Amino acid sequence: MFGSPVPAGGAVLNGAGECTGFLAAAEWGLAETPVFLTSTMQVGRVYDAACELLMAADPRIGTNDVIIPIVAECDDSFLSDARRMQVNAADVKAALEAARAAAAASVREAPPEGAVGAGTGMSCLGFKGGIGTASRVVPSGHTVGVLVLTNFGDRQRLTVDGVPVGRMLPPAEDAEGGWQAARPPAGSCITLIVTDAPLLPAACSRLARRAGLGLARTGSTAHHGSGEIFVALATGLRAPRGEPAPSSVVPVSGWALDPFFDAAVEATEEAVLTSLLAAPTVTGRDGNTSPGLPAARVRELLVAAGRIADDSA
Repeated sequence: MFGSPVPAGGAVLNGAGECTGFLAAAEWGLAETPVFLTSTMQVGRVYDAACELLMAADPRIGTNDVIIPIVAECDDSFLSDARRMQVNAADVKAALEAARAAAAASVREAPPEGAVGAGTGMSCLGFKGGIGTASRVVPSGHTVGVLVLTNFGDRQRLTVDGVPVGRMLPPAEDAEGGWQAARPPAGSCITLIVTDAPLLPAACSRLARRAGLGLARTGSTAHHGSGEIFVALATGLRAPRGEPAPSSVVPVSGWALDPFFDAAVEATEEAVLTSLLAAPTVTGRDGNTSPGLPAARVRELLVAAGRIADDSA
């Protein structure tokens, strides 16, 4: 990405979190590195490793210009031992290589979700959270894709398609694996939105802001100690470093952005739910446990509420 940065913009709903490179992206309206996700206490290690890996891939970095990698975090200390520096350069290299291989593949496969990568130690809305993805195709044919790292909220606020399932699930299901309901509701949610449409940086910032509406639909209220940080990237006006965007491409702006806003809200909501549905029960440090969302019971509640059809009938 250093050789061909992409238009970018960001937004913050509640700022109790970190995303390096956020200020530079806002100033320039460009993202020139991949986005790296990790846990709070590992940001420095991931940042260092990202610099080394990106410099190795492009000899211009550090000679012609420097980079500020985009590294965002959530606090996984409920399940993980935050006092140990566990992430190393090999972990970052493996993640970057896997991402590059997936992007270059002729046949695209759905990415791993749930308790994987940075999502391994995350908890969301009273259950095991982590990585979630979703996408929408807007009427113009462009795609809006969303990836979330979910680590926020309490069970009482969990909402699925407007149904308050968190309040309707029996308390006994909390006890699976020794779940400790005292876990603070604060956490964070990093949301990445990527579209292939020709959006200018200002439009990217507007698009990023809509992620907060998607989070709210799942039950987020952006607690005092939570970091809801959103970044949007658009590849439709991508150009070689130092060169202007192609003049033949008309940027999407004004009312034409509405379908993209709709897509961002819907896909963010779905990505949060996907992160829950894909994650199993996980027990971490000191026996702390985040239970997997009981999908079968949630489905029953949605059927009873008339949100989905009863396939068993």
